[in-house]
Amino acid sequence: MPTPPLRLLPWSTPEGKPCYLSTDSGQSRLSRLADDIEAAQLDSGEQVLAGSRAVLADRKAGERAVRFALVRATEALADLLRIAVSRGERVADGDSRSR
Repeated sequence: MPTPPLRLLPWSTPEGKPCYLSTDSGQSRLSRLADDIEAAQLDSGEQVLAGSRAVLADRKAGERAVRFALVRATEALADLLRIAVSRGERVADGDSRSR
């Protein structure tokens, strides 16, 4: 029986290294937690995008506001790219749970 592929989780170790999950069930407690965190990260990304657009549209926004928006947008983009990689790997491995 083939070993199930590892799932890239939506968090890192304290040292900044990626975390992976090895499970044969997409319904395990840790899999569901990862799904919930990914959903929260996607929601947060939408909020960051809206806030960043508002700052960019405000011609009076100062450097501090623009910098803050850029920092948050960079953080959200990193989260969203990790989710995309994780889901892409699962789709490539034929895991229908990631759709």
